[in-house]
Amino acid sequence: MAKFTRIVIQLPLDLKLKLDKLKLQGYTTSGFIRAVLERELSKPNHMANDEEPGNGQPNGGDGR
Repeated sequence: MAKFTRIVIQLPLDLKLKLDKLKLQGYTTSGFIRAVLERELSKPNHMANDEEPGNGQPNGGDGR
C-alpha cells in the first residue's frame, strides 16, 4: 500500500462549497482532489525533464 502524506491548502469559499456538493455524489474531498492530481500529473509532457516543479507559477504556484 502506498504511503500517504498530508498537505494543507487554502481555498476560496466557492470552491470549498463545490467540493462539499461532491459528497452527495459519493466522492470524498480527498479522493476527488487525489484523482484530479493523478490525472493531471500523468498527462504526457506534463513536466519536461529539465523543468523544476513550480516553473511557470509565481512562487511555486502556492499563491504567496
